[in-house]
Amino acid sequence: MVKSKIAISVDSSLLKLVDSKVDGSVIRSRSQAIEYFLKKGLQEQSVSIAVILLKGEHQKFAMKNVKGASLIKKQIELFSKHGIKTVYIVTQHTKNMNLLLGEISDSRINVELIEGQSRGNADALKGLKEKIINSFVVMSGDTYNDFDLLKMIKKHIDSEKLATMGLMTREKTHSYGTAILDGDLVVDFQEKPKHFSTNIVNAGIYIFSPEIFEMFEDITSLEKELFPKLARMKQLVGFFNYGEYLHMTD
Repeated sequence: MVKSKIAISVDSSLLKLVDSKVDGSVIRSRSQAIEYFLKKGLQEQSVSIAVILLKGEHQKFAMKNVKGASLIKKQIELFSKHGIKTVYIVTQHTKNMNLLLGEISDSRINVELIEGQSRGNADALKGLKEKIINSFVVMSGDTYNDFDLLKMIKKHIDSEKLATMGLMTREKTHSYGTAILDGDLVVDFQEKPKHFSTNIVNAGIYIFSPEIFEMFEDITSLEKELFPKLARMKQLVGFFNYGEYLHMTD
């Protein structure tokens, strides 16, 4: 993104406050701090963009019937009824592409299919950086969630953290990423660990602040790399999805 240099006059006490927010990690300079808080002040207190990360080999699950409609239609329906205006489906080209396009062709909101090769789901998100300026929802393409998404969005906005992860509890956790909580904060996250110390698991839906893209350098996997890093930084909030959930690949 091309950035312009400008000269502005700022009250000295306000400048000291801005400088106090430079932590050397998330916000690394005065310029970045000013840009961050200006963007935060201008953005609407709502989320209008969602991303579905759909692996090419999981497109067959996107076409499966869930409660009278395909999974992909149900996912878009969840977003539509909670105020999402645009959905990006990030996937790879397969023989099922025309079927997938047919499923989204009559959507009531804007749905765009974005094809691309990537090394992992975090890598797939990088390609959307120029399209996103506010907080956004991300959902795994092989999961069905039906819950109050607006409550999760409010939790994310109020927390002022980089990410919010949807959570649920499961007796058998071997096929899930697991989270350790301290209050609302996820303080440890492991993707499918061999030894389980919690029954709190990843529900496959997240909300990210746009600054999350600053964390993506040398990161390809959300679950294996990004979430553990955010947990160590105390920048990952947990939200329990009290609703319906299906993991189509179980």
